[in-house]
Amino acid sequence: MKRIQCKVFGHDIQVSKNVTFHVKEYKCKNCKKEFTTNSSGSLVELTPKFKEINAVLENIHKRRLKRRQRNNPELLVFSH
Repeated sequence: MKRIQCKVFGHDIQVSKNVTFHVKEYKCKNCKKEFTTNSSGSLVELTPKFKEINAVLENIHKRRLKRRQRNNPELLVFSH
């Protein structure tokens, strides 16, 4: 029944994980299908390949944020 609702009305998508400031992972509330943003910013199904890419991106992003905060401790970092 949940998949029929998504086919008729579309997915009810919520952000499940912030990978970077621009890349996010999403999950449908009804059918639990997972999505992510690709290189052009479109939503695509979250495959194992995209999971691996997102994990590497998240690791790089976190290391850059830590390095930036270490080098400029008085610098304010705003996230959106």
